[in-house]
Amino acid sequence: MAVRVVLADDEALLRRGLKVLLEADGRVSVVGEAADGAELIDVVLAHLPDVVLVDVQMPGVDGLEAVRRLRTWATPPAIAVLTTFDLDDYVATALDLGAQGFLLKDAEPEALVRAVVDLAAGGAVLDPRITARLLPRLRGFRANRQLDSLSARERQVLELLAGGRSNHSIADELCLSEATVKSYVSTVLTKLGVENRVQAALVAHQVGVW
Repeated sequence: MAVRVVLADDEALLRRGLKVLLEADGRVSVVGEAADGAELIDVVLAHLPDVVLVDVQMPGVDGLEAVRRLRTWATPPAIAVLTTFDLDDYVATALDLGAQGFLLKDAEPEALVRAVVDLAAGGAVLDPRITARLLPRLRGFRANRQLDSLSARERQVLELLAGGRSNHSIADELCLSEATVKSYVSTVLTKLGVENRVQAALVAHQVGVW
């Protein structure tokens, strides 16, 4: 079954291009589009997508406010922020709000499709170019990380998590049940002092675990 996606960007031409790229090989279906954050909330309510791709700069209700609202839902869709190189502050804020993916608008089509599929499966997605720019901004995580407290198995889980792997994929790789992997992930987040998989992935990149 194709991953259901909603696109939010105030540039109609960009949305059209992304829709064509994402739907090219049949793994993704764009079920809705929005030109601002307020419209995005309505479209997500109407279509209940698996993944939302949202630009951070939009008129009226911007992408960051839309992410904040969506993340308060009991079962929000996976959210990835679409950005450009000159929006580091927006990306850092989206990270704090709990976005699970960060993608550059000029990413290769295959990378975009793979990212959407991984997000739908529960993975965390970081474009390497964004990772490199975010790492210097993570001073707040340095004091909290406790890598020495991780067991060997927890380090394995962190390494796979940092590569964007979902719980199902990690379970297959390590020959564990998904429930066990979910427990490991929760423990890793707690020990690192971070709130979500993306932040854990960034810490892993920061200290060279991945």
